[in-house]
Amino acid sequence: MQSTAHKHEVVEQDVQANILNLLNEQVNNSQITDTKRDQILKAIENVNRPGFVLKPAAIPQLMKPVTWFPPMWAFTCGVVSTGESIVEHWSVLLRGLILAGPLLCAMSQTMNDYFDREVDAINEPTRPIPLGLISKQASWLVTFSLIIIGFIVAWSIHPYVMYISFVGVLMSHAYSGPPLRAKKNGWFGNLIVGFAYEGVAWLTGSFAITQGVPSGETIAMAIIFSLGAHGIMTLNDFKSVIGDTIKGVKSIPVQLGEKKAAILAALIMNLAQMSAIAILIVKSEWIFAIAAGTLLAIQLPMQRVLVKDPHGKAIWYNSFGTLLYVLSMMICAFGIRP
Repeated sequence: MQSTAHKHEVVEQDVQANILNLLNEQVNNSQITDTKRDQILKAIENVNRPGFVLKPAAIPQLMKPVTWFPPMWAFTCGVVSTGESIVEHWSVLLRGLILAGPLLCAMSQTMNDYFDREVDAINEPTRPIPLGLISKQASWLVTFSLIIIGFIVAWSIHPYVMYISFVGVLMSHAYSGPPLRAKKNGWFGNLIVGFAYEGVAWLTGSFAITQGVPSGETIAMAIIFSLGAHGIMTLNDFKSVIGDTIKGVKSIPVQLGEKKAAILAALIMNLAQMSAIAILIVKSEWIFAIAAGTLLAIQLPMQRVLVKDPHGKAIWYNSFGTLLYVLSMMICAFGIRP
């Protein structure tokens, strides 16, 4: 009778063999090179290697600073939407930006890298854990350090902000970790990230300044741009199609195909901006409505380029088209000020 350990070893060998076969198919179809395949196989060995490894120089890469901008921007939008003086509340704004970006967003990235280490071994083998610079055990030390420091900073702003931060940690785990692991289905995973990065951050910024219930317009804008961020997350998934397919992650591009996913992403982002513009029109904030409408109009020809070549242009659109989307957020935040 086989022992449990032996059965587990057999299953692992079968999984490794299946991944190798799939990678060889990708090589034969000219989707990856032999060098990339060997790099991926080495990364797969690294991600579950026992022991404690923590290269300090790799910690910033694990925290993905490039991802900090959206929640920091949304927090600022929430502050602006209150109509209060930023100069008078500079300390709250500064602590809020540190909380939203270098602490909680960074925490969500380090947590995600732990739970995604096997997928990253295929999609991004140069990430710190697949590269062997930080072990999976050490990544948790970084994650918990960010959580603790984040709670301290949040409490210094207001006790309720710490409670909101705790909800943010739960949302991060729900997205990346078991039992929900919402990211395995792009419809739900993208929704959670959209609300965490945009909605929660926006409303936290508003509350941090006023320490009261945000206005109806602020709540509406936070929800609208959170839903629109679903499209941004879909575009972000284009870089991971091969690995997601191999590991069974049902991102929107995997489920719908790249062209349909690009069309859906653009449609969601456009509908969100149109809804926000409608609120500005109802408030008779015509200057802000025209400015937001102009940004939307500029995105339309860029979206046509995206749809023609989704795989090749997704990163380009995420860099430039998405910038116009987030600028529209700030214009709308100014437009709803009391």
